[in-house]
Amino acid sequence: MDRFEAMRTLLAAVDGGSLSAASRTLNSPLPTVSRRVSDLEAHLGAQLVVRTSRKLLLTEAGEAYVGAARRLLEDLADAERAASGEYRVPRGELLVTAPIMFGKLHVAPVVHAFLAAYPDVTVRLVLSDSTIDIVESHVDVAIRIGALPDSELIAKQLGNIRWGLYASPDYIARRGVPADIDSLENHDCIAFEGLQVRRTWNLNVGADSRTVPIHPRFSVNTADAIIDAATAGLGIARVMSYQAELSVSDGRLVPVLQHIGYVPVPVNAVHRRQRSLPLKQRAFLDFVAPRLKAALDRIERQFG
Repeated sequence: MDRFEAMRTLLAAVDGGSLSAASRTLNSPLPTVSRRVSDLEAHLGAQLVVRTSRKLLLTEAGEAYVGAARRLLEDLADAERAASGEYRVPRGELLVTAPIMFGKLHVAPVVHAFLAAYPDVTVRLVLSDSTIDIVESHVDVAIRIGALPDSELIAKQLGNIRWGLYASPDYIARRGVPADIDSLENHDCIAFEGLQVRRTWNLNVGADSRTVPIHPRFSVNTADAIIDAATAGLGIARVMSYQAELSVSDGRLVPVLQHIGYVPVPVNAVHRRQRSLPLKQRAFLDFVAPRLKAALDRIERQFG
């Protein structure tokens, strides 16, 4: 039995909540994963986990063993990185995640510049609007938009963005500008909808939040498609400031109801807590943070 392999398998099962999750994470057959955990328990002469139909539960012995195994594997990973020179020169692969449109517009160009500056580092950039588990997926840096839940993760705030309402000059020429949020009921709107119907917008007026009914002529489930529909004159769109920035800059969209007090939405760079960050990760954070902050500050000045 390879004890390090068995420990990694146990931790993957604990972090994922099941042997099936460990099987997917490790890309290993489920019987192999189950056998590794059973062999480890036999070697120790102690039951580490209780298998139920829905989740994996640690025994008291399992709790203690998992904590020790995690520290041991972290020490081993640190030793391997030090031996390979990762703490002397930035090198190796980074896994970075970001929301799709923000990633395309702002993160990807910065990553391109980072790769030119650090030839020994490679980057896997995963763009997704779903929240990816940083620990389970071994993500090095995640760019997150929105309030963060309490966790053991480390977050560095890069700036803020805002929701806003936008329409094309053509639409405004035909239908006029809404006088207030109540008059939105009399305007064509563009809704962000997938399979679930959402026919209201939550808008902040002063310190109060109001839910306003809308009547969309067109609905779609991606932000760039909403921007395209708004620039085509189909109605008023509610999107984030960074999503509308280019269309506003070139005159294809204009903000409406700017007197509404939009609550700033934080943008953070998030990573796992580690005793010492590999140079590749520290270099990436130091390179990316000021550039994204400058981009967000520019957008905030334009729409704030």
